[in-house]
Amino acid sequence: MRRLLVLLASCLLYQPLMAQEAPLQVSGAITVNVMQAKHLHDHGALFIDVRPAREWGWGHVQGAVHLDLHGRFPGLAEASLPRETPLVIYCDSEVCAQSAVAVEQAVRWGYTRVFYFRGGYFVWQLFDLPSSKEAADQRLAVSSPAP
Repeated sequence: MRRLLVLLASCLLYQPLMAQEAPLQVSGAITVNVMQAKHLHDHGALFIDVRPAREWGWGHVQGAVHLDLHGRFPGLAEASLPRETPLVIYCDSEVCAQSAVAVEQAVRWGYTRVFYFRGGYFVWQLFDLPSSKEAADQRLAVSSPAP
């Protein structure tokens, strides 16, 4: 009995250290799988990668814009981008909740065609879809809001 209690206590203490899954859906956005994301990519949707710069440098969806969630992403609120522009927002995978947070913010800022690519870059790579490691893919200039 004591071993069971120790095991249970260990699991409860360890749980916060484990990665949490991102939500399945985000209110106001459409969750897309990798094939739907590829379709949006082929039709010119704006892909936004919200991962930190280090992870962006490992590779990203070809043509994506890097707007680190804790860096340049808040500038999207003030961008002159039409609010009906289709945005596909992603991070690493379904255990990366940063994209869900970014999607919630984009919806709050009035963007009306927001797509939540929950599978993220890891799934994109798994399907061997167009990727890049070049910074030249940037095509959207946003500035961070004044403090």
